[in-house]
Amino acid sequence: MTWSTAMIWTFIYFSAILIEALTSPTPSAVLSTSTKHAPCRIFSSGRSADCQGRQLNRVPWRQFPSTLEEIDLSFNELQAIHVDDFSRLPRLRILLLKFNNISYIDDEAFKSNTQLDQLDIFNNSLLEIPVKALTPLVNLKVLLMSNNLYEHATLAKSFSRFEKLQTLSMGGPLVMGLKKEDFQALKNIKLQSFAIKCSSNLSYYEPGSVEMIQTEQFGFDMAIDRKPNVLSHMLHDLANKTFTTLQFRNLFEFMYYVGDKDIFQGLSNITADRLIFYRGKFNENLLRMALLNLEVAPIKKLRLQYIDFARSPTYVNNGMGSGITDLVLDELDLWYISNPDVLRFDWSFTWLSKVKQLSIENVYFNSVPCDAFVAMTGVKTLNVPNNRLQNNFVLNQRCDNRGTMKNLLTFNMSINELSSLKAISSLTWDFKHLQVIDVNSNKLGSAEESQDCVWPPNITYFIAHHNEFVKEALMCLPTTLHFLDLSYCKLDQLDMAYFEKATNLKHLLLSGNKIKFIPSKWESPSMKILALDGNSFGIINKDSFQDMPQLCELKAGNNPYYCTCDLHSFMEETLSEKKINLTDWPWNYRCYHPEVLLNTPLAKFFPGYVACDIRLVILICVATTSAVLLILGIICYIFDLPWYTKATYQIVRAKYRARKEKAAGELPPFTYHAFISYSHSDAEWVRDQLLPCLENNKTPYRLCIHERDFTPGRWIIDNIIDNIENSLKIIFVLSRHFVNSEWCNYELYFAQQRAMGKTFSDVILVLKEPIDPSSLPSKFCKLKKMMNTKTYLEWPLQVNQQAFFWAQLKSVLGKPSTSQYRRQSVKSLTSSVGATSMSSFPVSNGMEESAETKEVDFPKHNQRQIPVVAC
Repeated sequence: MTWSTAMIWTFIYFSAILIEALTSPTPSAVLSTSTKHAPCRIFSSGRSADCQGRQLNRVPWRQFPSTLEEIDLSFNELQAIHVDDFSRLPRLRILLLKFNNISYIDDEAFKSNTQLDQLDIFNNSLLEIPVKALTPLVNLKVLLMSNNLYEHATLAKSFSRFEKLQTLSMGGPLVMGLKKEDFQALKNIKLQSFAIKCSSNLSYYEPGSVEMIQTEQFGFDMAIDRKPNVLSHMLHDLANKTFTTLQFRNLFEFMYYVGDKDIFQGLSNITADRLIFYRGKFNENLLRMALLNLEVAPIKKLRLQYIDFARSPTYVNNGMGSGITDLVLDELDLWYISNPDVLRFDWSFTWLSKVKQLSIENVYFNSVPCDAFVAMTGVKTLNVPNNRLQNNFVLNQRCDNRGTMKNLLTFNMSINELSSLKAISSLTWDFKHLQVIDVNSNKLGSAEESQDCVWPPNITYFIAHHNEFVKEALMCLPTTLHFLDLSYCKLDQLDMAYFEKATNLKHLLLSGNKIKFIPSKWESPSMKILALDGNSFGIINKDSFQDMPQLCELKAGNNPYYCTCDLHSFMEETLSEKKINLTDWPWNYRCYHPEVLLNTPLAKFFPGYVACDIRLVILICVATTSAVLLILGIICYIFDLPWYTKATYQIVRAKYRARKEKAAGELPPFTYHAFISYSHSDAEWVRDQLLPCLENNKTPYRLCIHERDFTPGRWIIDNIIDNIENSLKIIFVLSRHFVNSEWCNYELYFAQQRAMGKTFSDVILVLKEPIDPSSLPSKFCKLKKMMNTKTYLEWPLQVNQQAFFWAQLKSVLGKPSTSQYRRQSVKSLTSSVGATSMSSFPVSNGMEESAETKEVDFPKHNQRQIPVVAC
């Protein structure tokens, strides 16, 4: 550097420091500034800072905590690195400054960063290698400083101190050549990777320039268009060295090599695992030179990537085939080549005959000549992804492929335009050793193009994700598979018939489809790994996989699960037994139904034991039903509901019989003024007191008592119901004997039924003896109500009060009028000879015995005179 240039840089440096001091905020302002709009994102507990792509024109060092270990300032607009930018970061290990416009780095910029082991200043504007700034960094392992504007690649002696250095890239578009002393500082350092970039118009190269470099990976980025013989010197410097990777980038950048000299002659002395030609122009002659030297070179892998291939106008195809017949390669990669003619660069495929793994990617060829498969006799792995292969071009009907590709084990045809499984099976059916087929990202799976498929017998792996399969297409797949990938194939249903035949299937991937349900009893005895995540089924239970005894790994998340007891039981049992490993549990398992549980993690779904245990549900139902029946039984017993039911049944039957009798033309009974209901024990009081007082008048009351007025031969119930209904009033003679009489209970009940919906105005209660309403049985609820709400008559024991009692009773009965009653056949009103006391009848089952079937001893009252009662 000249003296004037140094003065300019000194002026710029001090000017920058002065401007920064004048424009920087005070410390207190910095502390109070919110970090919400700070240019960098601090994370990893203050150990990392991401400032990438923030259009920064200076390092925001005030925002950096002292704990930072990694800073990414790439893709900004930084122009200089100052002494204070990283001085407060003693723990800094990684600093990325690539793709900026840095032209100046202070000599003491990294003085405090002695722990720095990775520095990336790639693609900046440095005019010279910042030797003084780098000197303190004795722990550097990675130093990337290529693509800068320095003109010479000479390393200072201080670089010999970087004993830990593993990766080094240097040079730039202004480095016009290499000198022998440029890399002397590296002679004792063993690198893992070294890359040098020079100008596109390389002007000079001194022999021995890279001879002392010890590295496993070596990369040249320089164009030798004007000095092609330089390549011979480079290869001579690398002779007797061993590399994992040797790369030449842009070997010929502007023109094709047309010379006759073999510039690749030194390849035979180089041992490399892989040789890469990256970009640059190759014609047939140049490629032939390289391949002829590779035939005798200990290089096993070759990659031609992004090269511009062209035919050589001087080459004449004499039909004798390629001169490259002994090229033995473990791998040959032909990637992103603009001209598909590179596949048969000298009109033949013979140069591919001894290649074990052939990869042809993004070459965009669309047809396979008949001699292609015939020539590739040594190929074990054939990869042809990202091209334009179609059914008719891959399977050429005019080609005879019998006996070809005898060693082929793996065939990759992914990311093409194939649509027929039958065409692929027809192409490969004679590839006897073929084991793996990869046809992902095509257009396979239609029912029409998936019939009558015949596959090689040894296929065990079939990769077909990102196609469009229908259920019927599954039967066209090989049944000998151990591994099948049908992920993201829009498959909505499974064909169980295929899985019954594919008995060796161990690994099945069905992720990202539209499968709506998992069939129960899925028989797959060899299945070990199953992926069903990202489908459309919501129900899964242990029955689905009980016929997969070897299943040990299941992935079934991201499905719209219907959270039920079966699902909970399956998950709980699977997790507890640990026989099946749910690889994506629990983060990918959420409820979709019912709506109240939407997005609830399945791990937090705990249904009640009562809801899920059917045995417990049955037990509770039986117990509840028994309890209800028991309670109903107790209620029926307390309120005598059977009695009411039986009585209601008798009313219905009596009504039915009355209707039948009326239809037969029988006359209805005559009407009474009152029907008297009493107990047999109170019959004497009725005959001696009640009847004489009401019937021995000038205008007597017409009364009905069962002893004399019931029609012989009729059903007792019919007599009771008919006479009650044909009586204007009903008189109940209440006593303890009345309450205990079964027939009196019936008469009371029938009277209640007659008064249904009324206010019981036609019912007259006569208490022959005192009765406490609260002591009555529960079946006398209506009677209790009447006694509590209705005025009743009490029979007085004092004789002087009895006249008032009769007056009250007649007042309640009203004045008798014969005009309102129909006459009835003559019967003695006073005689009760032969009358049958209904109260004396025992209650029979069903109460359907007629009155004449019962012979009861009853006193013959006609043998004595009826006493005269003072009414």
